[in-house]
Amino acid sequence: MILRCLVVTLALMCSLHGHAAEKALRVAVLNYSPPMSYTDDAGVLTGFNVEIMYALCEAMGVKCEPVPVTLERVVDVVAAGEFDFAAVSLLSTPERRARVLMSKPYYRSISVWFARPGVVPGGVSSAVVRGGVQARYVQAQGWKSLLLDSHGEVVTALLRGHAEAALLPMATAVALQQDSRIHPLGLTTTLLRDPQLAGDVCLSVNPRTPELLARLNEAIDRIKRDGRFDRINSRFIPFRLQ
Repeated sequence: MILRCLVVTLALMCSLHGHAAEKALRVAVLNYSPPMSYTDDAGVLTGFNVEIMYALCEAMGVKCEPVPVTLERVVDVVAAGEFDFAAVSLLSTPERRARVLMSKPYYRSISVWFARPGVVPGGVSSAVVRGGVQARYVQAQGWKSLLLDSHGEVVTALLRGHAEAALLPMATAVALQQDSRIHPLGLTTTLLRDPQLAGDVCLSVNPRTPELLARLNEAIDRIKRDGRFDRINSRFIPFRLQ
């Protein structure tokens, strides 16, 4: 009986130690990029990508700790191993694939140009966010641009006249279009389908953890099959992301 009690006690201690040692995955999310990632009126971090992150972690049976970062830092911090993965919508470019692991696509995106009617892309100063393909594109094209740290700064730049246009990823562009503060500016939208500004959107993963990449890919398939992806889509974005 004493021996049996010792065995049970040791098993319980090992189990408790295992739970205590369980480490949450560190996940990078954007600090402010509605509707993808933002802090709501109650002070809760939420948004499409944040909720997708929670759904993926639930599907993998792991805990996740979201940490806000700027878009410019995402690839750097994931490549350095500071984060396990980033729940940030990144186009899968050769430059990014050379530094981090990229998951299977979880949706496709294009870019949207905001400007007054008749103003062609590149014709005026364009607000773009550092670290995005849009920023790289306008600089490569030689367009006059205003580099910002977050998508939240775009509205302020437009309202104050620091920029006369904006080039944004599709989902973020929808949020800008719905922002009543910019309606008096009379900006119109143009969809840009240049291959450099459109394509598969993926999650970035620590390059030292290919096993995590495989689990994330399986989890993406799972939350799409069981409807969680569509339900989160409906909460934050007024069109289907697929």
